[in-house]
Amino acid sequence: MLKLEPLLAKARAALIKADVPTPALDARLLMQHVLAFEHATMIATEHQLTDDQVAHFDIVLARRLAGEPVSRILGSREFYGRSFTTTSDVLDPRPDTETLVDACLAHLPPEQHQTILDLGTGSGILAITLAAERPHKRAVAADLSAQALAVANANAEMWNLSNRIAFIESNWFENVEGTFDLIVSNPPYIPAAVIQTLEIEVRSHDPHLALDGGIDGLDAYRAIASGARSHLDPSGIIAVEIGAGQEKHIVSIFAANDYYMESQHRDLSGHIRCLVFRAGPNRS
Repeated sequence: MLKLEPLLAKARAALIKADVPTPALDARLLMQHVLAFEHATMIATEHQLTDDQVAHFDIVLARRLAGEPVSRILGSREFYGRSFTTTSDVLDPRPDTETLVDACLAHLPPEQHQTILDLGTGSGILAITLAAERPHKRAVAADLSAQALAVANANAEMWNLSNRIAFIESNWFENVEGTFDLIVSNPPYIPAAVIQTLEIEVRSHDPHLALDGGIDGLDAYRAIASGARSHLDPSGIIAVEIGAGQEKHIVSIFAANDYYMESQHRDLSGHIRCLVFRAGPNRS
């Protein structure tokens, strides 16, 4: 048996040597995972690990040192104050996407009965978070990947929201029916040639279907802008997450489809991360 603190110290040193950005946090989260302890429990008591626990910790630490994100190892990720199951079939939720949620909530009055369409739902974080924050809303969440939809369904069940969210397999609007007050999407926006230059946590552990935005990274925005016309209520909005520096190109794509940008929203790093559009005066 070995004591917890020396193991944590050794793990922190290894993660620092590997240039992991948050070595202390990662070591603690991995240890909590191995011990099945909350943070407070781990702090309050001295612990000794069994040989099996030490072996388990060595395995998960090795995975982290090899570039696997902590959320993949744990099988879950916190987003907007809730825990979501994640797998290799879905994009690992990022804190920057909370900017998109905030922008949407500002356009969803709490007491109104409105409908939401989440395109490319992945793990379901957008549809589920918006439905949880706005109990009078109903949502349809679409994704091309059946595996991703299975993860999203499980997350909706975990948060008791299956009765207000319908999940459909669809290539953008292909199998979508009806109109919506909000169309929201965090689509693939990485240019295809750039994917192999991304951090190992992304290029080796996020599904490329959720990253690859085509040659210029903008294919999804073209599909959304051209297909939204028959699915957006005349008073509704489209809210999309974007990559850093893409805003001018995306505004032009939507303008070509008679939508104007109503607002833009910056993430915590100061990058424009979300754009909100409304139908322009020429919409038929």
